[in-house]
Amino acid sequence: MRVVSLVPAATEIVYAIGAIDELVAVTHDDDYPPTVRVLPSVTRSTIPHGASARDIDRQVREAGSRGESTFHLDEQALRDARPDVILGQTLCAVCAITLDQIPAHLPRVPQVVGLDASSIAGMFEDVRRIGAALGRAGDADRLIGRLESRLATIEAQVAGLPRPRVACLEWLDPLFNAGHWVPEQVRIAGGDDVLGTAGARSREIAWDDVTAARAEFVIAMPCGWDAERAAVEAARLGSVGDARVLGVDGAAFFSRPGPRLVDGVELLASIFHPNAVSAPDGAIAVPVSI
Repeated sequence: MRVVSLVPAATEIVYAIGAIDELVAVTHDDDYPPTVRVLPSVTRSTIPHGASARDIDRQVREAGSRGESTFHLDEQALRDARPDVILGQTLCAVCAITLDQIPAHLPRVPQVVGLDASSIAGMFEDVRRIGAALGRAGDADRLIGRLESRLATIEAQVAGLPRPRVACLEWLDPLFNAGHWVPEQVRIAGGDDVLGTAGARSREIAWDDVTAARAEFVIAMPCGWDAERAAVEAARLGSVGDARVLGVDGAAFFSRPGPRLVDGVELLASIFHPNAVSAPDGAIAVPVSI
């Protein structure tokens, strides 16, 4: 089977259910597992590498006002991939190709699998959809079982402990709170999200909203950035009193609705309750001095 992934979360799911060898093309944003970086890319971005948060926001808004996206599909590369299955998403036109951008005529008619998770349970449903499409329903169910077990373990580890007030920021200039599954991640990790609502989209907020929330932790998790860059950008924010400010890898653990959302829960729990939970391998939180 020849599989093309148009969203990194789908790529990570394919890997987690043991079907990575069936991937024949991915997006320019795919970086996990590292082996997918050698696969052909069927997308490109008009945003230059190293652009600031403000510049990225401006370009996204300008493209949106024209009815366009900053992500573009390479139709010839997609045709060359000759996919039997295309995995895409309908949730966000800002951060990935959407299914309506797939050309109507391809050399063969592929099965198109749409992913639309806005919660951890929704991510599990996406795992099941991909598993069914790739003939790996059993592998998908076993993966979900392992992830659910890890989440249950975290909940047990933090049960009865004080729940800190937590402000999660998905973008820093302008400010956006983190939405969708992130408030759920915070809750399972033993905290209370003071800016977001589980399942709701992120929204632009003011700095006064952050300070008024009286958070004990401010977690900078900009979409698509690693922990080090998140920390650098967060250092430009205003004072948040006694709150601890930390940069984390949004791309790996918070922006993509795939299996590593559970790693994100473990990372948050290790921040809120370091004596009860350890961070997963490779996950770090970079302290920020403001």
